[in-house]
Amino acid sequence: MNSLQINDKTRLLKKLRQTTVGIDLEYRLATGEKSRRIYLDSTASTLQLGLVSDVISKYMPFYSNTHTSAHFGAKLSTVEFDWAHNKVLSFVNADPETYTAFFVGSGTTGGINRIARTLREKRPQRRVVITSIMEHHSNDLPHRRHFDQVVHVPTQVSGSDLGCIDLGRIEKALQEHGDNVNYISVTGVSNVTGIKNPVYDIADLAHRYNTLILVDAAQMAAHVPIKMSGHENPARNIDMLALSGHKMYAPSSPGVVITRKDLFAGIEPVEVGGGMVEDVHINRYLPIDNFPDREEAGTPNIVGAIALATVMHALQTLGMDFIDQEESRIIRQAIDKLERIDDVIVYGNTDPNTDSGKSKRIGALSFNIKGMDHALTAAILNDYFNISVRNACFCAQPYVREMITDELGEIADHLTNEELEAFAELHRGMVRASFGIYNDSTDVQALADAVQTICNNQEFYQQQYEKIPDGDYRHKTFNFDCTPLFSAAAEVDRWLAS
Repeated sequence: MNSLQINDKTRLLKKLRQTTVGIDLEYRLATGEKSRRIYLDSTASTLQLGLVSDVISKYMPFYSNTHTSAHFGAKLSTVEFDWAHNKVLSFVNADPETYTAFFVGSGTTGGINRIARTLREKRPQRRVVITSIMEHHSNDLPHRRHFDQVVHVPTQVSGSDLGCIDLGRIEKALQEHGDNVNYISVTGVSNVTGIKNPVYDIADLAHRYNTLILVDAAQMAAHVPIKMSGHENPARNIDMLALSGHKMYAPSSPGVVITRKDLFAGIEPVEVGGGMVEDVHINRYLPIDNFPDREEAGTPNIVGAIALATVMHALQTLGMDFIDQEESRIIRQAIDKLERIDDVIVYGNTDPNTDSGKSKRIGALSFNIKGMDHALTAAILNDYFNISVRNACFCAQPYVREMITDELGEIADHLTNEELEAFAELHRGMVRASFGIYNDSTDVQALADAVQTICNNQEFYQQQYEKIPDGDYRHKTFNFDCTPLFSAAAEVDRWLAS
């Protein structure tokens, strides 16, 4: 479906950038000046594409609940909700004969919890899950909650694959635990370093050992093509995948699970209620067999599903390969510029020559300024340069600690545990800059210039802040008051009074 020429793609990308909601937002800074915000926090949540606002505003007059043909609005909503399911399957290249897609209420977290509960019941004799040290808590804690043992495979600690998942250690875990392994669950792209994992190689490995693979695509789906099925070697197909709408330019959209139907068939859905039953009696009820209805109890987030499908349709039209190339260029520029600054540490493999291999970087990078607390760096970037970044451990503490300690290299082998802890205490986190399709080279340059300025004037900036008990930093004289900009209560009162 991607027949646009390169010039058309470039124009469409520019249009999507320019119409992103909030792209030209301005704030007043600690210097007293106003400037345009540079949003580099897309890994946490993306801004909304203007296209989504337009499509949803046109849909809302027709809004009705789904799953009935009793009136016009319901018919229309049902058609659009079905389109959303089909669009998800198309977007991730999942064969609709084999796979189903259903929406869940709390993003990727909700999806992975649903999968963990279901697979525990579906394969009760298999009580081990293999995952990696680099996972977000959403792809770790659900497995801990529902299985007897979770094996955390370490990442590569040296060479060109620094920070990438260790395939050899995955195979070793598979050999050790054998038929006790229910599935392997790995992130497609790290939310800390932006490193892309070789998920199709891992799928091949999982299937070779007669187990399954789940991919956390929260950070992957908006940036690179996904191919769940249709590989020349079927062993490279992905069994299950979860993603989040709010990380795909559609805030308030639900999460999605895409799974082989047979993995969820034949057992009672873990969530029950209206819409997922064939028949209900006083003392029993019969779930329906049809997908995705049996997995979507209750009234779905119809509006959010349509919004997410709208984004997927636009990204498919633009071409995920094209988006991947554009964002890879941005990331290479950012890494190159930050690495040129003497006092900056960029974590994970940073060799651009490996971008076609396992350690390709996508969407995000994390760094620290030597001798400066990550929270202070983030505060200065916001208050003085209007650059929105995130700091700390990004719900991936084990991986962050590992990456910070790896900075020591071979020196770490000669340090005691107390000395390693003292080193980690220096930062206890990182600063993360993450990018979306609305970012360009000017944003990269602004980040590099700001970081260089901070490095050149560390003493000045440190004197402007005081550390507060929660670990953040507060400017001594500058205070941001959000109330004049927006207050939901004030807007309601204004509307009621008009």
